[in-house]
Amino acid sequence: MSQKRKRISLALQGGGALGAYTWGALDRVLEDERVEITAISGSSAGAMCGVVLADGFEEGGADGARESLRAFWQGVARAGQTNPYRRTPMMAFLNSFMPGWAPESYLALWADVASRFASPYDFNPLNVNPLKEVLEELVDFERVRKCKGIQLFVGATNVETGRIRIFNNKDLTGDHIMASACLPQLFQAVVIDGAPYWDGGFTGNPALFPLFDVKSARDIVIVQINPVERSEAPRAPVEITARVNEITFNNSLLAELRAIDFVARLVDDNHLPKGRYRKMLIHNVSETQALTPLGLGVDLNTDLAFFDRLFETGRSAAERWLGEHFDALGERSTVDLAAMFRDAPKGGEAKPLR
Repeated sequence: MSQKRKRISLALQGGGALGAYTWGALDRVLEDERVEITAISGSSAGAMCGVVLADGFEEGGADGARESLRAFWQGVARAGQTNPYRRTPMMAFLNSFMPGWAPESYLALWADVASRFASPYDFNPLNVNPLKEVLEELVDFERVRKCKGIQLFVGATNVETGRIRIFNNKDLTGDHIMASACLPQLFQAVVIDGAPYWDGGFTGNPALFPLFDVKSARDIVIVQINPVERSEAPRAPVEITARVNEITFNNSLLAELRAIDFVARLVDDNHLPKGRYRKMLIHNVSETQALTPLGLGVDLNTDLAFFDRLFETGRSAAERWLGEHFDALGERSTVDLAAMFRDAPKGGEAKPLR
């Protein structure tokens, strides 16, 4: 008799080119016939991975989703050949003597400084975004809007209110995904229903709350790109800026995890009405160490070789996670929220978010 498949919701962080790590993790999860993906919440690169996966799955099942994700990241690499931030062969040569992506980091730092004096409304008046072309060539958004198999939740930040807005399957077009991935230093705000939107990572990276209402699954598997912890305080300017960005893009996730922990404690203590609240089970597919050294510009690197390395890293992380924690699905969390917010770790399988 075949084993009953375990249903999970995925929460996919954004992180530019580092989303290729998410591609690798998803590739391994899709390969596992014991797991069924019922819903995906994502922002920025996480939203892109999510919509590509859902469209590919609707057309060709798990194999179709894996093929679509590979085609998407290969398309991003081709589009990146005209990106001014692309890592050049000379940068690759210099990096062998200056580890840590230093040439790109300082290029990105200068770009950050320049953005304080010129906006994308000045240097990109036509609002050209090669990623949108790649996405719309690959994804059938009409099919996505009719998709019944996987629920999608895409987060974007309303520029005027500073609040997150969640778009689901029935809404989605290429513009919605571009809104979720709109870095305001590089691209003009994306206007939807008369309102301007920026990157969803500012207010939900990724948003977890839409997954609370997915009745078929209470396991939320976070595919994390931005490390919560680093061992030392940065000193170099590019490292300081990069660490500030990591902290900023993790704030909303940590706030939601704190709320989940609070509700779980109330449920355990019978302080909430039965049937109206449930404990969500939290899991995390991440590396034990940060994906890259601190530095700016890494998330703009579109070399296919770089993507391939991240892909293999993501696959290995998912392989390890499935091996260690598959049996916990449906039974218990494997992220120790108590250790994160209140107590020192007390043993067991649950681990703090990294």
